[in-house]
Amino acid sequence: MSKEKKPSRQQVYTLLVQVGRKDGDGLPAKATGAGLMLYASGVDEAEAVRESVAILKQADLSPLDVTGYGTLPEREELGHEIGEDERELMARALAENSVIVAQVEPYFD
Repeated sequence: MSKEKKPSRQQVYTLLVQVGRKDGDGLPAKATGAGLMLYASGVDEAEAVRESVAILKQADLSPLDVTGYGTLPEREELGHEIGEDERELMARALAENSVIVAQVEPYFD
């Protein structure tokens, strides 16, 4: 009796996470926080957000706010320009069922 693998319901969501300062966060000394662009897999956006926040906390970051920009098809429907490099990172997040930090922008006052 062979078990057929069920098709994955995972999707990749684009998230912007605002983080504050915390000891050991690895941000530049004078930064007041940062914005992180993530590609996170999940069966829905809520799961992608929960997983992302948990991983960021494990990495000694202090997530303050998360803004979701949807899945690739949702973003395309909104007219977002999505480059090949971004598409590759999204495909990797889906294949690995992971959270990928694509960009970190430190904030300075």
